Amino acid sequence: MELQGPHQNTPPHDLELSAHALAKRLPALLMEAKRVAQTVAHGIHGRRRSGPGETFWQFRHHETGDSAQGIDWRRSASSDHLFVREREWEAAHTVFIWPDLSPSMAFCSALAPEPKCDRALVLALAVSELLIAGGERVGLLGDGPASANRGTPQKMALSLVQQRRADAPSDSMPPRARLSRFSECVLFSDFLDPPETLAACLEHIAAQGVRGHLVQILDPAEETLPYTGRVEFLAMEGDSRMLAPRAEDLRQAYAERLARQKDAIAALTRRYEWSYLLHHTDRPAGEALFALYARLSGLADSYRAAPGPARASRSDETSASPAEDAPGGRATP
Repeated sequence: MELQGPHQNTPPHDLELSAHALAKRLPALLMEAKRVAQTVAHGIHGRRRSGPGETFWQFRHHETGDSAQGIDWRRSASSDHLFVREREWEAAHTVFIWPDLSPSMAFCSALAPEPKCDRALVLALAVSELLIAGGERVGLLGDGPASANRGTPQKMALSLVQQRRADAPSDSMPPRARLSRFSECVLFSDFLDPPETLAACLEHIAAQGVRGHLVQILDPAEETLPYTGRVEFLAMEGDSRMLAPRAEDLRQAYAERLARQKDAIAALTRRYEWSYLLHHTDRPAGEALFALYARLSGLADSYRAAPGPARASRSDETSASPAEDAPGGRATP
């Protein structure tokens, strides 16, 4: 069975209703994003890194190739080693963020406290709060220039509501926007589209010299397929449906299909030297936020995208699900 069929535009009336529903949830989601960001902020030390600037950052041992002018002789006099005085990088970096709000992201099983779209919004707004607090510029992908203003997360939230108006298309892939070279982008989605669709999207972004981070958000029921007996699955995008006389008989085949989907995503991120996180909505949002922020900080010393094949690395998961991947899907019973 397929994870997702071809996209079809949602009727204007349904889009209007979803926009109103999103607007009603925004205050609570913004508060939750601030709370999660503040919780994670206590366990991090910002995106500090060495580079041109006036503020002292740290001492490090002198290495071959370092200029003698960079040696701090006062600090070196108290040790048997030579120490170099490093300054903190003071140039703001630019990060573009995109949360998937397509109809399939509204799925929420009884195993999760909130739908995937709400978790994507909370994580997107929370990482925006952290980045702006660290002096970075943040913007919504395809929605104008980035900004370091404290009110940027609120503006992003309002812009997302406006994008859900009746005449706006509903798509589970980010817009094809022009991005500044050496910036970064963070994409939040379930990424259950065909791998070739995702590959074309990542190619467009990476070709602009942009580093990327994928956060795949799945409902626990999409991993475990906890349904038994006669179940009808309805597609959340499109009109397709499937009646399963024994839903439990689908688990093995679907587990294999979902595993291939994850492997394809991981292969794409390795190709472009992007990072990949898997997060489940039954886990705390802070887990994914902390892991994502660590990757944003860890990759900050290299701003060049790699459009060709790259070194192999394993994808990371922020979920505490069992080691064996279980099946899941976009359909709801």
